[in-house]
Amino acid sequence: MTRLWDVLTATTVVGSGLLAGVFFAFSAFVMSGLRRLPDQAGAAAMRSLNVTAQRPPLMIALFGVTALCVVVIVRAVATWPGPGAGWSLTGAALTIIGAFGVTAVVNVPLNNRLDADTIPWSQYLAAWDPANHARTILCLAGCALLLVGMLNRQ
Repeated sequence: MTRLWDVLTATTVVGSGLLAGVFFAFSAFVMSGLRRLPDQAGAAAMRSLNVTAQRPPLMIALFGVTALCVVVIVRAVATWPGPGAGWSLTGAALTIIGAFGVTAVVNVPLNNRLDADTIPWSQYLAAWDPANHARTILCLAGCALLLVGMLNRQ
């Protein structure tokens, strides 16, 4: 069971880092590039990205990592107060909040409003960008804490 647990935890660490990287790319240059376009072109490009984002590669990563984080939380609670349990629980929770929570509560509703043409591009950017920064930071912090938790169990 220990070997299986190590593989599962390592996969969760990598997955959390992967999601942080995807969100970072949007914060670092994708949204800046879209902002440089005329409003209608930027909004149209974002709508196209949103359609593409709903395909298996990102959806598997998003839902898969969220599921793995739930397993890590259950394991951390079950092994509490064992070595690394607190770090693992906190890292998994931060990743879930960033990857799934912020996405579901803020980014997806904004994307839906953009798709329905019920929000101006400038207002969309003003709300979407900070939410994306938050999920980047939460997933990156989650990744780091999951790694600390894993190393503390060794």
